[in-house]
Amino acid sequence: MRPAALCHAWHMKNWLIRFATMLVFNIAVLLLIVLLVPGVRGAWGVLWGGVILTLATMWIKPLLTRMFTNHAQRKSARMSRLGLKSLNALFVFLVALIVWVLTVLLSQIHVSGFFFGWILPPVALLLGWFIYDAVDDKLEAQANRLYDSATGAAKHDAPAAPAPPAAPAPRVVKDDGLTDEQRRMFDDLG
Repeated sequence: MRPAALCHAWHMKNWLIRFATMLVFNIAVLLLIVLLVPGVRGAWGVLWGGVILTLATMWIKPLLTRMFTNHAQRKSARMSRLGLKSLNALFVFLVALIVWVLTVLLSQIHVSGFFFGWILPPVALLLGWFIYDAVDDKLEAQANRLYDSATGAAKHDAPAAPAPPAAPAPRVVKDDGLTDEQRRMFDDLG
């Protein structure tokens, strides 16, 4: 394989592992929401809802977060510190609410009631995102080991594949609204 092809395969593997670990985690979060929140119902729709939630979390959440963060920065000169913190908290909740609405509309998850159907589940998503951000590196490392053992990549006595290209210098972008995991994902895509 050419070095460019190896690099592309390495990036694709990392992206697939991130997607798979986030999908499993999101399905677990959706199952907990369906089981514990009285206004949310779903059976097999939770699996498709997990796919929708994962895609929305990976692609739409960073865009919305960046948009809302830029808006808050423009308003920051005219706001008190408490007002700015409140605005940021509102924007974080709005991102979770939009992702939740997309998940409900595009899957077979059914909601009823304003608080238990539309307010509490986004709060649960926020909690899930917080937990995922705390454990994602460990989950991805374990998934990499499982992937390598399943494909036999770790057992081959063939010469080792060249090391992945050195990571580019970290971007110095303050308050872009992305988590470290999302920045790594975008960096891996090119």
